[in-house]
Amino acid sequence: MYKGKKTINNNTHPSRIRKIENTARLIEGPVGKTLIRLTIPMVVGIVGMVAFNLADTFFVGKLGTNELAALSFTFPVVLVINSLALGIGIGASVVISRAIGEGDQHRVKRLTTDSLVLALFIVTVFVVAGLFTINPVFRMLGAKGKILDLVKQYMDIWYFGMPFVVVPMVGNNAIRATGDTKTPSAIMLVAVCCNFIMDPLLIFGVGPFPRLGIAGAAIATVISRSLTFVISLSVLFFRDKMLTFVLPKIKEVFQSWKRILFIGLPTASTRIVVPLGIGVVTRIVSAYGKEAVAAYGVASRIEFFALTVIAALSSVLGPFIGQNWGARKHDRVKLGVRYSERFSMFWGVAVCIILNLLARPIASIFNKNPLIISTIILYLRIVSIGYGLQGIIMLTGAAMNVLNRPFHAAGIRITQMFVLYIPMALLGSYLFGLAGVFIALVIAYCSAGLGSHFVLDRIIINQISRINAD
Repeated sequence: MYKGKKTINNNTHPSRIRKIENTARLIEGPVGKTLIRLTIPMVVGIVGMVAFNLADTFFVGKLGTNELAALSFTFPVVLVINSLALGIGIGASVVISRAIGEGDQHRVKRLTTDSLVLALFIVTVFVVAGLFTINPVFRMLGAKGKILDLVKQYMDIWYFGMPFVVVPMVGNNAIRATGDTKTPSAIMLVAVCCNFIMDPLLIFGVGPFPRLGIAGAAIATVISRSLTFVISLSVLFFRDKMLTFVLPKIKEVFQSWKRILFIGLPTASTRIVVPLGIGVVTRIVSAYGKEAVAAYGVASRIEFFALTVIAALSSVLGPFIGQNWGARKHDRVKLGVRYSERFSMFWGVAVCIILNLLARPIASIFNKNPLIISTIILYLRIVSIGYGLQGIIMLTGAAMNVLNRPFHAAGIRITQMFVLYIPMALLGSYLFGLAGVFIALVIAYCSAGLGSHFVLDRIIINQISRINAD
């Protein structure tokens, strides 16, 4: 499965050897076409996962404003856990992709297996902590009364399903590190289809199913994610042979964890910054009423959908850079970054135009409350101005992680959220009301996007100079 015959065990089946030799396939071919080939399947998969969340929002929104607001309150906490999982997954993907580029088969298997064990260990800690902190955490976010009761119904179930959420995220990133983006996308689509089927059945009590309301949405999520759990582990074990059950030395496991966490922790903290910031802003928005909170939650999900293509490109840019950097093909790295940034700006402009034209019909899909609709429209028409530069932040962050500069990526995100966005959101809220909160987000997107571009450019130049000097 990995490049280089010297790393292949002599007992490996011949058909398996052909797959091993062809796996490091991102170091050849036209850069633009390679990125497009990798990105298209990821777009399908990520659109599916965004649709997964939008389906929950759509069906829960039919229950009423209280339920929709409760789901919006869960959004920051769920994002924190997902961000942690993605951080570990990206850390694993980075070190695995570089090991593939270097042709080290043993290290690829060790890193893949150890990343999954690490994910399970962290999940256990968070399940226990989460179950005992539901009330204080969501009170801090501004939930109370009936809405807090609904939040508890959802999170009591969601926390128990965390292993099925976290492990597939890490597993899919390991698969993606080989340059295979089709399989992770297919796995994600399985979850989407299951969720679309189970959501209405369990939320509204269709046929023999009981009417469970918002708790039904949580159960549907756990059932859907459990399928991805089984499928992703099966692919890693039976098809890609990337798992090993050979007991390693403790020192070797810790070395793997150290390498994964060197990238994973800053990446996770970078991603956690976003939901933490959303949590703070949710608190600011809650002063305008439960309708404003519901609208903010819906608009945030629409934004994730609007940036899906850039998210897909950033997820494949990491393995692309990792394999090429490991193979010392630095010109391909620079070209890949340049093409990606240009596309982000083009996409941002296109999405901004579309959302400004279609904001009202899009908002009307999720709720019929005029106040909720008007707030969603306000958000989409203002914030979409900064989507192109927000996409550059996503892309440069992925590149910095692979280039062993995760703290630079984390620093940019932290600056964007806590130095720029939150202080300006407070000021904007005071001066201009809810519109001021959204204007602050545009300024934060644009400022951090420009800064991240120049920082990454300097990192690449310095690292190539250092390598050439050695």
